[in-house]
Amino acid sequence: MTAAVETMFDVAAWFMDHALNNNEYLQPMKMHRLLFLSQSYFAVAYKGRKLAPGVFVADDTGPLEPHVFRAFEQGRPNFYLNTTMPGPVETFLEGIWRRFGSYSADKLAEICKKTPAFQQALSKGRRTEISHKLMIQSFTKSKDAPSIDKVLKPRILRSQDGRPVQVKSWGANLRKVAQATPLPSQQAKKKKP
Repeated sequence: MTAAVETMFDVAAWFMDHALNNNEYLQPMKMHRLLFLSQSYFAVAYKGRKLAPGVFVADDTGPLEPHVFRAFEQGRPNFYLNTTMPGPVETFLEGIWRRFGSYSADKLAEICKKTPAFQQALSKGRRTEISHKLMIQSFTKSKDAPSIDKVLKPRILRSQDGRPVQVKSWGANLRKVAQATPLPSQQAKKKKP
């Protein structure tokens, strides 16, 4: 099964840029927790599909993507990063940011460290790979983490006449970009007459 975007580096840079657009500094540990949550929730929403190729390992501080950790160790790397995401991926990442962006790195670490996937990997030793399959199970059945419906809840605002409208990102020529599969909930809505 193909990943929705080319690299986890691009997703990390997207979060960094999004934080800067909100006049925030994104701590490296917070970024890793957001990457872990994104990969997990994306797999839950898209039937096991990965958001980006990547491996997470258990560390005493929480889950880490070691390649991103090394590349971003001294700050934003000096190589090309594609932060233009396909429409559905952009919407998904905005949902993750809206739900978890205001949390501290410690609060996100607490959520991630309580997952069975993380705990099982850490019990085998530091830097043990966290199973993608267990990440999916952990966030499907978790009592500590929000459900997928609460994470991907669409942004609703009111129009000038007071009626609720769903806010979506706009981007020219997004159809030309390789697109992620629509969420199952969006597919169900399209099928209904």
